[in-house]
Amino acid sequence: MNNDFSCLRIFCHHVVRKYGGLQGVSEEQIAREFRAIYFKNLPVNLKTLKTVAAICGIELKGLERMPGSMRGYHELYDDRMIIYFKTGDSSSGIQNTILHEMREIIETLVADINPGYTPLRTTARHIAANKFASAVLLPEETFRGKVYQTGLDVVALSKIYSKSCSQVLLRMGEVLQGRLFFHAALYEPEPDSETAWKVSYRTVSYNQEDPGSNFRGMDGFLPRKGRPVRPGSLADMAIQKKRAYMVRRISVLDDMTDEGLTAIARPLIEPDAGTVTVAEVILLLHDGHLLGQQIDRVKPVMVEHFHRHI
Repeated sequence: MNNDFSCLRIFCHHVVRKYGGLQGVSEEQIAREFRAIYFKNLPVNLKTLKTVAAICGIELKGLERMPGSMRGYHELYDDRMIIYFKTGDSSSGIQNTILHEMREIIETLVADINPGYTPLRTTARHIAANKFASAVLLPEETFRGKVYQTGLDVVALSKIYSKSCSQVLLRMGEVLQGRLFFHAALYEPEPDSETAWKVSYRTVSYNQEDPGSNFRGMDGFLPRKGRPVRPGSLADMAIQKKRAYMVRRISVLDDMTDEGLTAIARPLIEPDAGTVTVAEVILLLHDGHLLGQQIDRVKPVMVEHFHRHI
């Protein structure tokens, strides 16, 4: 780690000098600069991140309780920076919180350093902070390689990187964007219920190199956030039987002459809690070979055909 960057404000000066500010700078670029300066070849884990925070002049404080549904927040006054995180959160969740709050602090500091910069508003700042955290924790090039190596396996990637399935799933949509039509959804039980499941997270990417290699239309066909699990669906099978299921071909047209889609749903089963989530990945049928590594590993139950049903 570079001691010349012993305060987050110095990092912000570096970004402003290099890019002229944050206008038009992607979160991938900011995260790449951050990793190169503070992490170098060190593993991105909670221990390293706490050290990085200390080097940046940030005080970390764990709290047992948070206001409302918050997972963390920060205070910034004079040159003092404090990030609060929920002590009962997972290691992955705490890492994400720290980096999220760091990015929000960066936004404030850059606006202070560069008076001509108009800082992001609340919602945009929150989205940027989430993207920055994911880009630091799951670097684009290496993570994309692992996505293909695992056969687009959300559960396997969450274990490899010790990150939540939700963070992995959302990051997959980011690193595949423009390269591949890819739709993924995460199903989780509703609070205090073992039988009512719904889509908690969803992501989608499109192939910009070959616009014809995308699936669009039939609004509501692909799972959206908040949609309950449908009886007899692929996700329902995975939940009920506690094993992976795959549909070889999903036709959409009434005459069933279209090439269609293919999908796999894999449950994450924990010894003490049973099935805690189901990750469903949907691709165009001609891209189904990309699931090969996942199929070989998890050996899903094969369903030959669905029509207008997932």
